[in-house]
Amino acid sequence: MIEQIVAEFEPQLIDIRRDLHANPELQFEEHRTSAIVAQILQELGFEVTTGIAVTGVIGTLRNGSDERAIAIRADMDALPINETTGVPYASCRPGVMHACGHDGHTTMLLGLAFYLSANRNFDGTVHLIFQPAEEDISGALRMVEEGIFDRFPVDAVFGLHNMPGYPVGQVLVRPGAITAAVDIVSARIIGVAGHGALPHQAVDPVVAASSAVMALQTAVARNADPLEPTVVTVGAINGGVMATAIPEEVSLKIGVRTTSEASRALMEKRIPEILQQQAASFGCRAEVVYGEGYRYPVGVNNPQVASLVRDIAVNMGQDPRVVDLPGPIMFSEDFAYFLQQVPGCYFGFGSGDIKSLHDPGYDFNDAALVPGVAFWARIVEAALPAQ
Repeated sequence: MIEQIVAEFEPQLIDIRRDLHANPELQFEEHRTSAIVAQILQELGFEVTTGIAVTGVIGTLRNGSDERAIAIRADMDALPINETTGVPYASCRPGVMHACGHDGHTTMLLGLAFYLSANRNFDGTVHLIFQPAEEDISGALRMVEEGIFDRFPVDAVFGLHNMPGYPVGQVLVRPGAITAAVDIVSARIIGVAGHGALPHQAVDPVVAASSAVMALQTAVARNADPLEPTVVTVGAINGGVMATAIPEEVSLKIGVRTTSEASRALMEKRIPEILQQQAASFGCRAEVVYGEGYRYPVGVNNPQVASLVRDIAVNMGQDPRVVDLPGPIMFSEDFAYFLQQVPGCYFGFGSGDIKSLHDPGYDFNDAALVPGVAFWARIVEAALPAQ
């Protein structure tokens, strides 16, 4: 059984994972992490390519004569969060931690490298992609722009994310839209400053912004197709410094998540309209920048590749009623850029009863390492069956 084989090197995997956890690195700064990855891959006999998208690493292993190839991706970057876990291997870098489990994702893919180097039960080529900068900046897009799939052509690409709150090893997948697009909107509601005792001599942007925040939800409730999940989140609102003064302006930061290009285009039209019209109704004006910073597209799974992942999970005895997601996961993922280039599948992988992602108390569950490696091994052997 694959799990029994993988369990033999579980202590080594735990050591690697906890070392990565203790030494987190932010996006495009994963120099130590990528060096460790490259060294392990080289020792295992993989062809190793470094320097893709600054710190990206690709390990390639060929076996047999089949020309088919697949890629499996793990993300390596940490988050700018101050860790509060209190574990002995907690982050040694103040203000930086692995709060999303990318240390676990990286370790699981290295575990697959251990397994494949010793058990070449496949026919074809496997590329292991260790990607930098999944959080916010998109190392995946940069890899695509640098021609990753021209240099390493594949028939399918796979990626996963650990999912707290689900039993360890539980697979969650669906064909079609699997992750949401995300757009960041910045807005300034500009009025006329004044004394709090003389509001009639000012034009209050706080009141206008407050109304706009509430009105923005009508873009979801009354404009979006109710069968297509859409989320509008005003994550930041800032303005003024005194209780007795009306400020000149208020700034808003808004996150917009959609699950189709039609919904995405609709929100890009309606949200600026609502902000500008709400501001104008109070005598203010609104300056809106839509799509500031990163914009991740909808992640769309290929039906055939998603079916392969689903079938493996169901054949392992997992309940199809749980495996089959009824709708997309609403977080965004730059793996979507890979899915735009080649057929692929992104899926959730249960990591047990632990704190939620991006929580300062989060710590990847080491109990998910062996099941994760074993599931990756099954994907390789199903996608590239030995002759």
